[in-house]
Amino acid sequence: MAKITGGRFIAETLKGYGVTHIFYVEAIARTALVEMEEQGISRVLAHSEKAAAYMADGYARIGRKPGICMAQSVGAANLAAGLQDAWLGRSSVLAITGRKPPVALYRNAYQEIDHFRMFDPVTKYNVCVDNVDQLVYLLPQAFREATTGSPGPVHLELMGYEGDTICAAEAEMEVVVEEAFARCPSVRSEPEPESVKRAVEVLLAARKPLMVVGRGAKISVAGKEVRELAERLSVPVANSVDGKGVLVDAHPLHVGVVGTYSQQCANQVFEEADTVLFIGSSTGDQITNNWTLPRPGARVIQIDIDPAAPGRNFPGAIGVIGDARSVLRKMLSLLDHRVNGRAAGWLEHVNSLVDSWRRETEPLKNSDKVPILPERLCAEIDAAFPTDGILVSDTGYNAIWSSTMVDLNSPGQDYLRAAGSLGWAFPASLGVKCAEPERPVVCLTGDGGFWYHLSEMETARRWNINTVTVVNNNSMFAQALRGIDRSYGDRCGKREELYCFNHTDFAALAVHLGCCGIRVTDPSQIGPALKEALNATEPVVIDVVTEGHHPAPWTKTGTRAIKLN
Repeated sequence: MAKITGGRFIAETLKGYGVTHIFYVEAIARTALVEMEEQGISRVLAHSEKAAAYMADGYARIGRKPGICMAQSVGAANLAAGLQDAWLGRSSVLAITGRKPPVALYRNAYQEIDHFRMFDPVTKYNVCVDNVDQLVYLLPQAFREATTGSPGPVHLELMGYEGDTICAAEAEMEVVVEEAFARCPSVRSEPEPESVKRAVEVLLAARKPLMVVGRGAKISVAGKEVRELAERLSVPVANSVDGKGVLVDAHPLHVGVVGTYSQQCANQVFEEADTVLFIGSSTGDQITNNWTLPRPGARVIQIDIDPAAPGRNFPGAIGVIGDARSVLRKMLSLLDHRVNGRAAGWLEHVNSLVDSWRRETEPLKNSDKVPILPERLCAEIDAAFPTDGILVSDTGYNAIWSSTMVDLNSPGQDYLRAAGSLGWAFPASLGVKCAEPERPVVCLTGDGGFWYHLSEMETARRWNINTVTVVNNNSMFAQALRGIDRSYGDRCGKREELYCFNHTDFAALAVHLGCCGIRVTDPSQIGPALKEALNATEPVVIDVVTEGHHPAPWTKTGTRAIKLN
């Protein structure tokens, strides 16, 4: 083998694993960046490390393949903070940082701290590359770790403040690409037959069954199997916010989003179900409405790739361990006929709840009020959304409104939302567009979220990443309003200081940064603005002035409301 530099090895390896873009902040791995240009890999320079991590996260989630982000030593702490959402969202992001050599340790070296341990809570695999020879083993292993089991972020710390010690060094290295680990899921683990049989028996015995799908079902690409099992067993299907789109919203068995970010009808079905099948769900506090759902005494079945997951929050749950799609196919193989009529009364009741919720929300979706109601904004996005579109949402109220008010009725549509980090959606949508350049990408964020990474509009324009960003602009952190009002009670004071911003025209800012900006103040303007934006050949920001004191339907169940602390 001929000697090559570490930078060339990194570039050729990334190319071999199908990486088309990397996202970074100067200065890191410059030798590798030069080699990447020769490999045809786009090097997207961002304005902050967190934004670079979010871009790689969006790229990884929609592309179902590893996304790459990089930063020098002094920016590593910011990059680690940006990986929190990838960790929570089970996203296969590979982070690369530098560190100063050992001679600089314990001597007050400029800008240097021990950032390595900051990556421990947000990665599956966190290793130092001290010698160029280690790249042959550690870089391919990073791809294996990121894509196997439950996907997640990984981190390589390269010797050298800019990773230059590793990238500039030469060694005899051969690039070996393991194609299976270039995608998620890379390995589809099979369940034990007895656990599958037991799960099917429990479902068949249920009088009021419900299937609840999470992000794991989406990672597994198990939509077809979810639909077939639901139809075969006549079982209604709910989803977490992250599981939206696994089953199209228009399907007669679909009941909506459950949990604290939810639809009331879906939570009521969840509350009344006597048997719940969780598919690829962590069963955390959000999807279970702070673990108040399902009701006490309900049977719980959990399909999960992690053997430690079933029973974590519901002791006694029936665990079926394996890849979601593989498990569902095994379950379907045990059902040689449809179970028609068994749950007819249950389904009629479920459908009546869904129909009632849709009737109740229809006036909000059609409202002509000014400032604009968020439900009307979402209804207009719904009407304009292309059949192959990707909707990327921030967390908070925008996640509630978008997941409940925008229907995905085409199998070609996708929905992604922040796993918890406000401000994620806009930079993530840029990464999404890089992974899927031919598909329309619409980002829905609030002004509070958009302010986080406003500077990346310049990145979008520089790289001509033609996303459509809809800013739900109410000049405040609207989700905070309830808690602040509770804290103040009857006291007088300047409570608006805790949640309000100056009124800002984001459309004008977009124009100043070289993008297209459209300002919307009346509901009748939303549809034409979306049509114009979706046909544009440049990044577009649609600034929609909305009512901030209009709350989202937060934490409702069928019979009670659960208050958050």
